[in-house]
Amino acid sequence: MDQPVSFLEGKFERVVAARGESNDNIVPIGGALRSQETLRERERRFRDLLGALPAAVYTTDADGRITYYNDAAAELWGVRPTLGTDEWCGSWTLFWPDGMPMQHDECPMAVALKEDRAVRGMEAACERPDGTRVPFLPYPTPLHDQTGRLVGAVNMLVDITERKRAEEQQTLLMRELHHRVKNMLATVQAIMGSTARSSETVEDFKTALIGRIGALAKTHLLLSDDSQAAAFADILHGELDAFDDGSAARVTLSGPHVELQARVASALGMAIHELTTNAAKFGALSVYGGRVDVTWSVTIEATHRTLNIDWVESGGPPVSRPTRRGFGSRLLEFVLPGQIQAMTEIYYRPQGARVQLAVPLPAEATE
Repeated sequence: MDQPVSFLEGKFERVVAARGESNDNIVPIGGALRSQETLRERERRFRDLLGALPAAVYTTDADGRITYYNDAAAELWGVRPTLGTDEWCGSWTLFWPDGMPMQHDECPMAVALKEDRAVRGMEAACERPDGTRVPFLPYPTPLHDQTGRLVGAVNMLVDITERKRAEEQQTLLMRELHHRVKNMLATVQAIMGSTARSSETVEDFKTALIGRIGALAKTHLLLSDDSQAAAFADILHGELDAFDDGSAARVTLSGPHVELQARVASALGMAIHELTTNAAKFGALSVYGGRVDVTWSVTIEATHRTLNIDWVESGGPPVSRPTRRGFGSRLLEFVLPGQIQAMTEIYYRPQGARVQLAVPLPAEATE
C-alpha cells in the first residue's frame, strides 16, 4: 500500500537527521510531487487559454520544433503539423508580401529564435494545401527559463485578409476617382468648347455653360445615393443634356420609363458616362454638328426582363478601331458583363461608333 505523503516526509527527515546532514537545500518528496502537479496544472491552464483564443497561436522549443498549436492556427495553416518534428511554422508554404516564396527557416519565428529577440513589423502569407492564401502579421517572442536561457518561443499569427481587401478596395476606389476626375475635366473642357462655338455673346456663353455644367453634376448626384433606384432616362439626361443645345438636335433620347436598381444604375451610369466622355473627346460630341441618338426598349420573358440599349453616333470625325483598349472599352467589354451580366457589342463604323447593350433585369413584381 502506498504511504501517505506526510509519512514519507517524516521518514525522509529522520534519515537526513541520522546522517547528520543539513536539509536546507533538500526538497522533501511530498513537496516535489506537489510542485510537479502544480506545474502540470499551470501548463494545462496555459494550453486551455491558448486553445480558447480566436487568434492563431503556437509554440516551439529552442531549436524551432513545434511543440503546441491551437485550433485557430491549424485553421489558418490548413494543415496540422507534427509536434516535435515540423519546424518554425506549421504552414504548407510561406510567401513574402510581394509574392516571392519564403523559406521556413527565414520566417519571423526562425528569426526570433536565431537572434533571440521579439520580431515585430513583418508581414507574410501562408498558402494552404487547397491553394488559398492568407496574409498575416506574426508576433514571435522568445521564451527563457529562470536563468535566462532560451527555451523556445511563442508566436501569434493575426489574419489580415479583411484589411488587405479593404486596402485593395480603397486603392480601386482611388483609381476610379482619379479616372473620373480626369474624365470630368475632359468633359467640362468639351462642353466649354462646344458652348463657345455656339454662343454669340459672352452672356449667352455664361448662361449656357452654367446650365450644362449643372446638368452634368446632376448625374453624379443621382448616382451618389445608392440606396434608391434610378430611372434610366434620368441617367441619360444627366450626362447628355449638357451637350444638347436644342436647335441642332445634337442628342435624341427615345425609350420607355425603366427603373433600375442601385447596382445596375451605378454600373450603367458609369458606362453612359464613359460613352459620353469618349464622344466628347473623340467622337460625335467633339465637333459642332455631330449627334448622338440613344434608343432603348424592354423585352419581357418568363423569369426576367432585358433592357436593350442602342447608342449611335454620327456626324463626328471618322472612326477607326482603336489600337489599344482604354478604360471605357474595358468597362463595356469586361466590367459590365462581370458586374451586371450585360452583353455588349461595339461597332467602330467610319460614320460614328455604335454600342449595343443587353442588360438583364429582374422580373417586375406582381401583386
